[in-house]
Amino acid sequence: MSKISGQSVRVAAALALAWLAGPGCQPPVADTIKIGEYASLTGKEATFGISSHQGTLLAIEEINAAGGVLGKKLELITEDTQSKAGEPATVVNKLIARDRVVAVLGEVASSRSLEAAPICQQNRIPMVSPSSTNPKVTEVGDYIFRVCFIDPFQGTVMADFASQTLKARRVAVFTDVKSDYSKGLARFFKERFVANGGQIVAELDYNGGDKDFKAQLTAIKGANPDGVFIPGYYTDVALICVQAKQLGLNVPLFGGDGWESEKLVEIGKDAVEGHYFSTHYHPDVASPKSREFVERFRRRWGRTPDALAACGYDSALVLADAIRRAGSTEGAKIRDALAATRDFQGVTGVISINENRDAKKSAVILQIRDGRFRYLQTVTP
Repeated sequence: MSKISGQSVRVAAALALAWLAGPGCQPPVADTIKIGEYASLTGKEATFGISSHQGTLLAIEEINAAGGVLGKKLELITEDTQSKAGEPATVVNKLIARDRVVAVLGEVASSRSLEAAPICQQNRIPMVSPSSTNPKVTEVGDYIFRVCFIDPFQGTVMADFASQTLKARRVAVFTDVKSDYSKGLARFFKERFVANGGQIVAELDYNGGDKDFKAQLTAIKGANPDGVFIPGYYTDVALICVQAKQLGLNVPLFGGDGWESEKLVEIGKDAVEGHYFSTHYHPDVASPKSREFVERFRRRWGRTPDALAACGYDSALVLADAIRRAGSTEGAKIRDALAATRDFQGVTGVISINENRDAKKSAVILQIRDGRFRYLQTVTP
């Protein structure tokens, strides 16, 4: 595993030689195509960034082993956002101004993508998010893309699951008010669940990073819900599940793709057993391309890939395909090629970019059983 830190991680089969320009000198023709990546490699959501980075890096290595793109190797320059607000703007400005990347991959968290996207848009540098699901991300502008589904779909999926599979009629919603992802997903869930004839019996908030949720959970328990929708990240969700169990809140808890991390089970232990979440991919839903990816990922990293690893892998493949079809590293041409992406076979499924620069994708629903994420069902748009 490559060293991961707050400093740049440069990965390529062939790195450009250092060059210092003297008076009257012309810069040499670049012998690599520089791709930027920003991810939460440290901090409270580090498992997100590490998984996505490992998938991205594997794709770059495979592309380079096959000859690269436009006759050149890809050079991946990775920056750590440290799971902190403020860092995405800093590192993406650095990738564009200092490293002169032709495109940017990232981030997983919607709030951090929303921070960096305006910088990419202003500089006309295409950005592809592997798994930021808030609709506002691609609304930033015509240089901003994603290879995942968006929260209006994910919220609908979980509302229908609550109504149809769990047979819940009365649901509480527990939202992280510091997270664009959480607030957006909660809104779309509530709209669909009410349209299905359900009732939202309690709406409570928390601040991401809190440790004590018992007051809110006590209020939720008092509302006597059939289930609780928690559109948060695994670090908070695990503690919420533990405290819900301690309070005797014995109803299904369920959420979105922000739950997916091995840390959820590590922290939550038996308190997360039996609960549910939606996500982008599961190795058990295996196309031939997915099975090959799982094998290669296991050889490279010594573990089974999760959805964020698969989305990171697909984001790099889609970008490389666009550069190849554009026949150029010019931002506007890459942008146009990305926008024209249709029926691209990724490991997470077939990817077509729509008029809003979003991917139309299926979702999978998983249940936590025996400490593992078990595939339950696939939901198509």
